[in-house]
Amino acid sequence: MEPGNIRILIVDDEPVVRDSLASWFADEGYEVGTAESAKEALRRLQEGRWDLGLLDIKMPGVDGLELQRKINEIDPSMTIIIITAYASVQTAVEALKDGAYDYIVKPFDPDQLAHVIRNALERKSLKAESRRMRTKIDEEVKGLSIIGESTQMRSVMELVEQVANTDSTVLILGESGTGKELIARAIHSHSERRYNPIVTVNCGALPEGILESELFGHEKGAFTGAQYRRKGKFEMANGGTVFLDEIGDIGPKTQSDLLRVLEEKKITRVGGNREIEVDFRVIAATNRDLKRLVEEETFRQDLYYRLNVFSIPLPPLRERKEDILLLAKHFLERFNLAMGKKVLGFTKNAEIKLQSYEWPGNVRELENAIERALVVCKGDRIDVKHFPFIDIGASKTSARSMVEIEREHIHRVLLDCGWNISHASRILDIDRVTLYNKLKKYNLKRPESE
Repeated sequence: MEPGNIRILIVDDEPVVRDSLASWFADEGYEVGTAESAKEALRRLQEGRWDLGLLDIKMPGVDGLELQRKINEIDPSMTIIIITAYASVQTAVEALKDGAYDYIVKPFDPDQLAHVIRNALERKSLKAESRRMRTKIDEEVKGLSIIGESTQMRSVMELVEQVANTDSTVLILGESGTGKELIARAIHSHSERRYNPIVTVNCGALPEGILESELFGHEKGAFTGAQYRRKGKFEMANGGTVFLDEIGDIGPKTQSDLLRVLEEKKITRVGGNREIEVDFRVIAATNRDLKRLVEEETFRQDLYYRLNVFSIPLPPLRERKEDILLLAKHFLERFNLAMGKKVLGFTKNAEIKLQSYEWPGNVRELENAIERALVVCKGDRIDVKHFPFIDIGASKTSARSMVEIEREHIHRVLLDCGWNISHASRILDIDRVTLYNKLKKYNLKRPESE
């Protein structure tokens, strides 16, 4: 806070003290007011708002402690510092108990008092900023909504509301692109932890050794290249939430370490031997069948039970077709704003095509389809011709496994992008390493003719 914007009220019945303090702080650039009694101080409070008050305890009539209580009733945000020549433990405790920032004994060093005031004003500024941030977060939470009016999505939001204000571990299940991270953020935003960070870790994108350092941090010299101590995601999320995406892809060692952290809420940095207590909530997500992985003995059963305290299954977009146009209009509005366009909506044929398609890539694929259609649209409505990459015939197949759907979706995106890995990974919302792993998994190769 700049001195020129700060108003200090000095209340002391001794003219010498009152005038000298006023002179000192006026020279520092503060706006200063004085009062010789509690009665005059209360009158000055009615005239305008003051940021900080220096109150003498021993004054005729109402003393400084009683004046402090009255000020708290009038303006609780005003910072109070008590000054007195009659120090005692009882008065100090009483003043601090009533909310005074500090207690200064006469005679005092002006530099010391100036230092105390600067600290008090900095604390006041931080508290004000904290209040603004909390208000902003609360407003964002009110505006945060999951798009969907289907029975399935209403059920999902009911589950979010049920679990948000608990500290239970949540496991979100669903195909790629169904919005698992959005649900995780909704849970965090509606919880008591919302004023603290939510830290996301893409477990499937990192090799086990790097993931361990990412989660737990490391000490200097823990491995080649570890030139500095680094906090891990669990420490960074202290007081908040850790979102572990693609949890089904972690290896055996990380599974064991994660289980211990979830049970003990203590971590040890890589290369260290000191346990660090951490306070966080875990929300995990996966598009894999963890029960089957447990049966195949590639995922620990005890970790599965520890993660699956409260599960939220997300339906694929093809099972909630009544939400498709709602989502499409939402994305259209957002991309209109981002691109500076004024496309009004969709033709009837385009709406039919959007609703007829199976959307193997789910909400993420729909979002990308609307963005691409808006780029090529020259009129005021998006038409069927703006969705040439949607093959309705290919979508009218019988029930398929999630693996088949994901393979087909990745292949289609790669073809649309001309096998540009960087572009495809952005559209799929996964990193390049994960995409390369999926290419290997599904034996997808670029045609030699290209």
